[in-house]
This record gives sequence, structure tokens and C-alpha cells, in this order.
Amino acid sequence: MIEMQKISELAEQIADIIEEYSHARVISHNDADGISSAAIICQALLRKNIPYHLTIVSRLEDSVAEMINETTNEGDIVIFCDMGSGQPDIIGKVLHDTIVIDHHKPVGDSPAKAMINPHMFGIDGAVHLCGATTTYLVAKGLDHENVDLAGIAIAGAVGDKQLFETANKIILDEAVEAGVISIKKGLKVGSGDIADILENTPEPYLDITGDREKIDSFLDMLEIHGDIDSMDNDKLQKLISTIVLKLTKRASPEAIDAAVGDVYVLNNEVVKNVYDLVAIMNTCGKQKVPGLALSLCMRDDSTLEEAKEMTTQSQKAIVNDINKAEGLLQKGKSIYYLIGDDLESTGMIASTVIRYIHPDMPFVAINKVEGKVKISSRGTRELVSKGLDLAYAMRTAADAVGGQGGGHNIASGASVEPEKIEEFIALVDDIVAEQLS
Repeated sequence: MIEMQKISELAEQIADIIEEYSHARVISHNDADGISSAAIICQALLRKNIPYHLTIVSRLEDSVAEMINETTNEGDIVIFCDMGSGQPDIIGKVLHDTIVIDHHKPVGDSPAKAMINPHMFGIDGAVHLCGATTTYLVAKGLDHENVDLAGIAIAGAVGDKQLFETANKIILDEAVEAGVISIKKGLKVGSGDIADILENTPEPYLDITGDREKIDSFLDMLEIHGDIDSMDNDKLQKLISTIVLKLTKRASPEAIDAAVGDVYVLNNEVVKNVYDLVAIMNTCGKQKVPGLALSLCMRDDSTLEEAKEMTTQSQKAIVNDINKAEGLLQKGKSIYYLIGDDLESTGMIASTVIRYIHPDMPFVAINKVEGKVKISSRGTRELVSKGLDLAYAMRTAADAVGGQGGGHNIASGASVEPEKIEEFIALVDDIVAEQLS
């Protein structure tokens, strides 16, 4: 794949630039992809004896540039991971040399000293190369032995719901060949007791999810109980077939792909099941303790039990919010949306609704928390093929009401003032209607 060869060559050039500096200031996003990216670059820096100072942020805004300028010294290199391509104005406010390692669609001309982004090479960063897999290419440019970090990179891609075709597939194959990852067929869920998984896991979202009584009856009917990892193949296939039948009743084809198939086992990592690690990273990011997940990605198991307990409680809250969300859904002319208060995860709610409940139109989840408004929108690959571009819709609508927005064509976010919610939704509805017309 010529595009992958070209981006790998740029990754090596960026690695050479990084090695010219004696200290790195790393800024990364607070979701699974961003935390994975941070873990990869920080381990690569550590192995090169380049000290670093890392901060995980929820979004890139002016205050982040101010914070960077207050915590850097002359001669530092500032490395942005999983962000920066869409905010050239903010990158330009950083006083020191910057490198942007990102996969969001670039906007304008970047003032960074160097930028690496799959879109620069005709690779769709929304589905074929994420922040973590792009960062992994830079880490490998620093030292080919960093192939052992490929498991964390793949976790980032899973967290961003990417496809393992073309670019990501090359990295996955490399990881398998190196013994970093093993692949098994099954349900794309974490490890543990199957009843607990069906009760507390938002994906796959079934008509019994969160209802222990219905789950027990379902499993009794199938005569299936116990740990999913020790389940014999006949029982596992029976479970999978029944779940697929449930999904075909109302979910999108993407939901079935997301629920059944290859499960990645991360042989080098503290958390072996990729879906468990992704859930932990997303939870710790949302709970504002990203360092907890980062330490696991850096192979420190001292925080494992704390992280697992926090994740279980968070997933229960998410499932509860999704169950409630069905009653809050509103329908525009081109989108479904809901406006909630103190929701656990707008991103997970939006992903679940579009995949498992209403795949026919894009979905926007609006969450009011502590006087702020956080917004997540999701589409499907089918809707994108018809013209949907949520990054444009969210950015344009947010800009029009004095907020901020952006992301990918299939998944995007925004923040606006509480009094602007209705105006924002109306604008998004109009923009999406025009895109899909």
C-alpha cells in the first residue's frame, strides 16, 4: 500500500525531529484513542531517554495553549496527539515548536513545525487510521522495537470504532506476526460472566440489556451460563446466533459487525481483552482520571482493580442512561436527538442509538452538566456514503451560535452555551437535511 509507505516515511522524519529536542510537552485527548496515543508516544520517548510532561485534555481550546506556554521552556518540543489538525489558530498560539500527530480532517494551513495526518495521504482518518495508529508509526520511527506497542495502537482504533482494512490492517497484521496480538472469534465484549456482561455492557445493546431478570430468563432458555472465555464453542456459537437474530430486528448492519467477529487479545498488556481496555480508557477519561488508564497502558497493574470497579459502575450508569434515552428521543426532519442532564456518556449513548435503535437518521446527544453543554453526534457508514458530514455540520452550527465543534464525518462533537441549544439543533438539522438531499 503506497499511501502507508509514504506516511511511514513522514513518521520517520517526524521521529528525527523529536530526537533533536531534550524535553517534550505532550498534549492528548481524553478518550480511548487519545489515551492510547499518549501511552504510545510517552513510552517511545521514555525509551529514548527524552523526558516528557503529559497533559490529557477534553478538547483543544485557548486555555490549553495558555497552559502549555506557562509549562514549557525554551527548546521544548510540544507534541499534540489525536488533536490539532482542526484548530490551526490555537496551535499558532503556542510559543514553542509544535508537532501535530492527528487523524481528524485538517482545516486550513497548520502553523506546526511538522504534522502527520492520514488525510494528507488520501487515507480516511475517520475509519482507516486513528490517532493511536498514527502515533504508533511515529513511535516505530523512533525505534522499530516499538512494535511491541502495537497492541495499544489497536486498542485506540477499536475505541474509535475504526475498520481493520487497508492501513489499520497493516498494523494489525504486523502486531499478530510479532506475537503482540492474538485473534479469536467471538462476541466483541470484555471478559467475565456472560450474565454480568449482558447486564452492564452498552454494546451490543439488546432488548434485554440492563434487565437482569430478562437476561437470566434468556440465558436459562439457551442453557448457557458462566464465564464467556471458558465457554465451549457450541454454546458460544448458539449465543452468538441468538444475539445476531435479536440485532437483525432493528439494528444496523454495522451493529452486527460491531458485535460479532474478531476479538483481539493484547498479549503484552496488563488488560488482555481489548474491549475491557477500551472501556477502562473511556471511563477514566470521562471521570477525569485519565492517568489511571494511562498507567495501565504503561504496563503498571497497581491501579487495575480500581480502574475495573470504576468502569463497571460507569457502564451500569451508561446502560441506565440509554434505557432512559429511548423515552427522551425527539425527531427533527433529518436527525434524531435528545437533550439530557448529567448523562454518563453522550458519545456512547449516541453510538448506541445510531447503531442499535434508530440507524436510519443521524443522532445527536446533548448533555447539560455543571452549566455546560456537551454534544456528541453519530452517523453510519451508509449515511456518510449518502453525503453526511457531521464534522462540517457540528462545526458550522456551533460557530454560528458562538460555540466550538468538529471531528469526523461519521462522529463529531461540539460545545455551545445552554441558551443556544435549540438554535444549534435547528441549524444541524438544516445542514444534515441538505447533505442527505
